[in-house]
Amino acid sequence: MRAVGMAARSASRYIAAASTGQRNAALLAIRDALAADREAIAGANAQDLATAQAAGLSSDLCDRLALTPARIDAMMMGLEAVALLPDPVGEITGLSARPSGIRVGQMRVPLGVIGIIYESRPNVTVDAAALCLKSGNACILRGGSESLRSNMAIAACVKSGLAEAGLPETAVQVVDTADRAAVGCLVRMAEFVDVIVPRGGKGLIERISDEARVPVIRHLDGICHVYVDDGADLDVAEAIALNAKTHRYGTCNTMETLLVAEAVAAELLPRLGRAYADAGVDLRGCTRSLTWLPDAAPATEADWETEYLAPVLSIRAVRDMQAAIDHIHRYGSGHTDAIVTRDHGRAMRFLREVDSSSVMINASTRFADGFEYGLGAEIGISTDKLHARGPVGLLGLTSQKYVVFGDGQVRL
Repeated sequence: MRAVGMAARSASRYIAAASTGQRNAALLAIRDALAADREAIAGANAQDLATAQAAGLSSDLCDRLALTPARIDAMMMGLEAVALLPDPVGEITGLSARPSGIRVGQMRVPLGVIGIIYESRPNVTVDAAALCLKSGNACILRGGSESLRSNMAIAACVKSGLAEAGLPETAVQVVDTADRAAVGCLVRMAEFVDVIVPRGGKGLIERISDEARVPVIRHLDGICHVYVDDGADLDVAEAIALNAKTHRYGTCNTMETLLVAEAVAAELLPRLGRAYADAGVDLRGCTRSLTWLPDAAPATEADWETEYLAPVLSIRAVRDMQAAIDHIHRYGSGHTDAIVTRDHGRAMRFLREVDSSSVMINASTRFADGFEYGLGAEIGISTDKLHARGPVGLLGLTSQKYVVFGDGQVRL
């Protein structure tokens, strides 16, 4: 791991100095390599899936692991999208003249070497490599043991693309061992690594946060809420509540708790109860909501605190928006929360008072995603409040330094 770190630090200087054109050329060359080797990637992924299924990995985790033809296409389109994004590196902003005659501004610069630790999803390998390269960073990627074959097949394409563009292959390194000790080494190599980004379950992120000697960009839970206000269009509310839960179950932006104003619960909850039953969603309801959801199980205190990542949903009928906001403040994880309403004043109050990395009006929580936000891709979601918050794209992988322009001034 020290050899990997030393190589990454050396490569980071070349990547930071590379032109936008050269970095974009690498992204497109990686895309072409993926297209040429997609059968090999699919074959490696099939082996990973077979091993995972034999080991009893859940269907949701197997879904995350799978590289379908559509997902391989999406990886290639993501590389194209990132190549088309404006390059933030070198941008100078806030330039202003001082009384001394100097001009002071800030220049956007890469962070350096980024370590990314993730589980299951091998498409993260491409997203992470693309965003790190575009933002002028080198990266060390450590995927889950269940996706090792898939990740190494993708890594071969990344190396090929870097070489084609004349950039060091060590600018993107995929750790080729499933040994958990590699993670412990990576998060302690402060002399080689500038920031760690963990993507995965709460256990992984807690471990990284506890062990790291390198700054961490992270989120622990995705306990996302949708609140249906008594001023909502109930057809819109039904569509959002269904999509936010059933579009995909195993993602951090999936709704885990539905809050419904009591004034509309009698009309909306039976409709939603039937729709969720058709989708196979197991409901856990508060005492009041059970009035309209007789097939739901009683919710416990633990349900409000749980990120299910499964077809399970907790539902609470609340008195008003203040009660909904109070619930979110108590149980939310600061990831994504939404309100469905036609009342502009309430919507804007919800935006101001709900302190999450993404807050939405009349939209599914499933939109909390770097690609959907126009970032091209994301390296993860941050619920921290320093440096980066929400989907972390190119800007989140850069920092700023002060730059000064003078013509001979000396300080008196």
